[in-house]
Amino acid sequence: MSAYRLLADIGGTNARFALQARGRDPADVEVLACRDYATVDAAIDAYLARAAARGHDVHGLRHAAIAIANPVEGDCVAMTNHHWRFSIEALRGRLDLATLLVVNDFAALALALPHLGDTSRVRIGGADVAGAPGRPIGLVGPGTGLGVSGVVPVPGCAAGEANRWIALAGEGGHASFAPATRDERRILDALAEEHGHVSNERLLSGPGLEAIHRVLAGEALSAAVITARALDGTSAACRATVDVFCAVLGSVAGNIALTLGATGGLYVGGGIVPRLGPLFHASSFRARFEGKGRLQPWLARIPTWLVTAPYPALCGAAALLDAAT
Repeated sequence: MSAYRLLADIGGTNARFALQARGRDPADVEVLACRDYATVDAAIDAYLARAAARGHDVHGLRHAAIAIANPVEGDCVAMTNHHWRFSIEALRGRLDLATLLVVNDFAALALALPHLGDTSRVRIGGADVAGAPGRPIGLVGPGTGLGVSGVVPVPGCAAGEANRWIALAGEGGHASFAPATRDERRILDALAEEHGHVSNERLLSGPGLEAIHRVLAGEALSAAVITARALDGTSAACRATVDVFCAVLGSVAGNIALTLGATGGLYVGGGIVPRLGPLFHASSFRARFEGKGRLQPWLARIPTWLVTAPYPALCGAAALLDAAT
């Protein structure tokens, strides 16, 4: 029987896999492109075969946890931003596992947040504020879609006992977008013509960055090109697109902090924001985060953090297995 447990963090674009011995950090992390595999089974088989070729004993794996960018309700999982669909119980049986946990990816990421050190996060604005330990923590993250979650402490921990946490698994990325400027109202009107309902995810995602640029600049560019031209200073229009993206993200993050009472901090995860580098730090993200009228002084005390750890959701998946096995 293998000493390892299988961990996975599956998004709409990439699937990240790792092996983990209980009590250790995830190891042998590999990122596979979802588009290269017809099914989740095929991606798992490919990873395990490669891990075995690298000398890891994967024979007899008994426990696994998958964090996936999708609601998880019942046995059937059908991804929103990719074509994979599967039965949890059928996958467990096929892999001959005693335990297979499948959870929303941002719920898994949220479970990792209380344990992130300063080498795994960067504070964005609010230099004189500090998070209150043992208080609710909020999370938002633009990537292929928009993830929203949070963690709340379990009441009744004994004196000296480390806090235990419960993750909130929701689909807050699909809450309705609320514009705050004329440009944002233009974007809302244009996207409403295309889609009817306009969610925050319609703007705060890779496709959302492209949609913002299409409406404001009248040209179709990929998110990667928009980001590159904004960073190298060759396009004022691309810089303006990134500025709108960051401002909207600040407003949404502030809403999440208000809704959850996230006095323990608000974290920004996902794959897009770390690529924006100095543009995000110089943006109006923090001003829009605090810009909630009479509640501005309350929000000013809440720190906002950018998650820089490379695979934090894998650590959250491991925490779920710890509690379940």
